Amino acid sequence: MSTSTVNISASQVKELRERTGAPMMDCKQALTESKGNLEQAILILRKRGAAVAQEKATRVTSEGSVDSYIHAGGKIGVLVEVNCESDFVARTDDFKELVHDIAMHIAASDPKFVRKEDVTPEAYEREKDVYRSQAASTGKPPQVVEKIVEGKMAKFYEEVCLYEQPFIKDQTISISQLIAGKIGKLGENIAVRRFARFKVGDVGETIAVSKPEPKRE
Repeated sequence: MSTSTVNISASQVKELRERTGAPMMDCKQALTESKGNLEQAILILRKRGAAVAQEKATRVTSEGSVDSYIHAGGKIGVLVEVNCESDFVARTDDFKELVHDIAMHIAASDPKFVRKEDVTPEAYEREKDVYRSQAASTGKPPQVVEKIVEGKMAKFYEEVCLYEQPFIKDQTISISQLIAGKIGKLGENIAVRRFARFKVGDVGETIAVSKPEPKRE
């Protein structure tokens, strides 16, 4: 008997769909490939989403929407612009849910930049110098110090870059992976363009704008 005839229950498909947001047929196919293993099916769907996202990464996103999120008590507020390729996708519930989830995540996690590429040279060098000084003070050899600094910088990106942060509602995926999953489902390139975060009592605010996407030839 072929592995394609593995019996997959409707409840398995439903659970996978609820956890990933992927289309029903994609969920069924992933479960069939994983022989009913839910966690393996999730990995299959994430890999497919990442592949589709990479393929569409250079496509121009000139549509989209702006959403806001006000944290309970009115102490933190966020505005975020997320772009896609068509007004049709911008009006779908899936896209609206993504934009709202990202706004909520920004309120909770306080990123300072959209992507790694948006980190300013000044911020990068300042942070790197701090880590290098800390590592050098331990008396370790220069080559070991550099490895420590590399590891610290990777953590720095995860702390300050929206795309690198673990998604507040599912810590097993990053915001980048969350977006990739929606790209795979909706079939269009999706990108966070900019956001602003305000907190009562803070001096100033966080305003982050992503660099323009590369244009298609």
